[in-house]
Amino acid sequence: MLIARSIALFLLAALLEIGGAWLVWQGVREHRSPGWAWIGAGIAALGAYGFVATLQPDAHFGRILAAYGGIFVAGSLAWGMVADGFRPDRYDVLGALVCLVGVAIIMYVPRAR
Repeated sequence: MLIARSIALFLLAALLEIGGAWLVWQGVREHRSPGWAWIGAGIAALGAYGFVATLQPDAHFGRILAAYGGIFVAGSLAWGMVADGFRPDRYDVLGALVCLVGVAIIMYVPRAR
């Protein structure tokens, strides 16, 4: 159950951070109107991401953010596929899988306490 909660929090954090960055991108780079609304929503989502990251059951900031980096890599490719029609090549997919294996090792390998 603890692993399922941790994975759910990582997915929520990815949605908030990647979504927030995408919203800012839309307001600034894609000139979506009204830009301030897109940017403001992105900033709010990014702030919520920072809060969600603190809910992870592990107490080590460095471990959580290092593992989240792998989630961010895979999630960014997935977001690009859904939101922007990006099609990753096999090396993108391989790199994302390597990152997710790294996440599993960092977060879920049993450790001596």
